[in-house]
Amino acid sequence: MVSFEMNDRKKIGLGLTGFGVFFSFLGIVFLFDKGLIAMGNILFLSGVSLTIGLKSTMQFFMKRQNFKGTISFGSGFFFVIIGWPILGMILESYGFIVLFSGFWPTLAVFMQRIPILGWVLQQPYVRSLFDRYRGRRVPV
Repeated sequence: MVSFEMNDRKKIGLGLTGFGVFFSFLGIVFLFDKGLIAMGNILFLSGVSLTIGLKSTMQFFMKRQNFKGTISFGSGFFFVIIGWPILGMILESYGFIVLFSGFWPTLAVFMQRIPILGWVLQQPYVRSLFDRYRGRRVPV
């Protein structure tokens, strides 16, 4: 079993990441409010930086295979800031999917271990969908 230390910096980082997702969700619910979405983006990025460290964050976003996602996410953030939140969120969503696509298989394995959700995900049709996309593990 792998154990990892959860120091205060990582706890604060996870909290900021959670608040970032929450504010972005609120910004979408309130008809693409650019202030809430921008605040969510800032909190999300600062939370990721605190959780995994600034050097690891920069290495992750600057990897050659992540350039498309990084540029898309960054340009989406720019469009949110200048007042075009719908276009910005579309670009950010695409960038987020491209950047974190390697994490989906690991997330699928984690979700299959949750009691009720795991039972649903073990059904033959759903399981075949997960098995199709379970190629590699975490890219970090």
